[in-house]
Amino acid sequence: MGVDKDFFGICPYSTSQKIFSGKWNIVIMHLLSEKSYRFGELQRALGGITQTTLTKQLRFLEEYKMIHRKVYQEIPPKVEYSLTDIGKEFLPVLKEFQIFGDKYIDFLSKDK
Repeated sequence: MGVDKDFFGICPYSTSQKIFSGKWNIVIMHLLSEKSYRFGELQRALGGITQTTLTKQLRFLEEYKMIHRKVYQEIPPKVEYSLTDIGKEFLPVLKEFQIFGDKYIDFLSKDK
C-alpha cells in the first residue's frame, strides 16, 4: 500500500503522519503530556512560535481529537489545553521519539 493522503483513516502510517505533520505538533503534545497549559503559557514554552501558528496547530490537534480545549466561563476568558484519552495513547510513541532523539544527538556529537 502506498502512502498517500487518501489513505487517512485506512493506513496507520498515513493516518499518523497526517496528525503529526505540523512543525510544532509533537512538541505541543510533549508539553501537554506534562500538564494542562493556557495559550500564553504554551506560546512562552515554545519560544519561537507566532500566535497565528500556535492557534492553527492547536485547532488542528483539537480537530483530530488529540487535545481538548476547555473554556472557563470567567472574565477575562480562560482557556486550557490538555490531552484527550486518545492523545494520551500517543505518550509511549512520544517517549520513543525522545529515546531516538537522545541517541541521535549523541551520534551527532561523536561524529564531530
